[in-house]
Amino acid sequence: MGESNALYYASRDPLGAARESGGDFVTAPEVSQMFGELLGAWLADMWARAGRPERIAYVEAGPGRGTLARDALRVMGGAGLAPQVHLVEASPALRAIQREALPDAQFHDDPASLPDDVPLLVLANEFFDALPIRQIVRQTADGEGGWRERMVRLDEAGFAFVAGDRPMDQVVPPRFADAPAGTIIESNPGAAAVMRELAGRIAAQGGAMLAIDYGYGEPRTGSSLQAVRAHEKVDPFAHPGEADLTALVDFHALVEVAGEAGARVLGLAEQGAFLESLGLAARASALARNAPQRLEELRAAHRRLAHSEEMGSLFKVLGLAAPDWPDGAGFAG
Repeated sequence: MGESNALYYASRDPLGAARESGGDFVTAPEVSQMFGELLGAWLADMWARAGRPERIAYVEAGPGRGTLARDALRVMGGAGLAPQVHLVEASPALRAIQREALPDAQFHDDPASLPDDVPLLVLANEFFDALPIRQIVRQTADGEGGWRERMVRLDEAGFAFVAGDRPMDQVVPPRFADAPAGTIIESNPGAAAVMRELAGRIAAQGGAMLAIDYGYGEPRTGSSLQAVRAHEKVDPFAHPGEADLTALVDFHALVEVAGEAGARVLGLAEQGAFLESLGLAARASALARNAPQRLEELRAAHRRLAHSEEMGSLFKVLGLAAPDWPDGAGFAG
């Protein structure tokens, strides 16, 4: 399924606020400028309290249309912060759009080529959910057959899930040893590798990171694979290469990887609570005062970003920093 998603992102701009826009889904930066502005303010605050290092880089993983970077950099500029801009993006279609929005940006296929001599201020919004997952399934309750990887078969009837022929018992965490037959465990080796690289660089070079995505904070079982096309959930096998394949992000696993890489974990917060703590309501009110005709639009955006029935609870914010950098706003001690 990873190849299908790579083709999907490489060949199109998938973002759109409505079906009529031609996109398949909408991300928080496209909902409102407030999202990027508040994240930019968070990064600027970290930079200021870390002593305002003169040389520093802004890094965004999976920058979409460049909207988040544009909004965040505008706020950072107002605070006196003018970082180098580095975008981790493999899609040629999206790079072309990002280049128009951010003409001075430098592009990277993966984090390994990021600069290694400056602190990094990193944003990764709805990036980890798009990386391909692996699933293993327990075949029987009595241990016969053990755990097998969930594979995909293609025949005359189409795509279907099948069990692999190699035992996978050795990779099952002990906490799931007594799981019943049919239990599915997900992992994301790609997400772990990217987090290890970014967290290790932050630990060694200085800096901070916010990773925002929909996911869970405690270990869990079950399949979270889903496909979205034209703003509707569809069968993951129905439109290969034509739908966005995603899975919930295992933040518990990312926290473990980041800590092992040497970064300091600032905390994990729900997106709604995090944005409200940074002043989302006050920012919405200020924008409404300056543009009263946008009041209803701003109210809707505020709700979409922060309400528990919208993005507020499902989406989480993970904060990281170098060991000698300050604590970040928005995370409970």
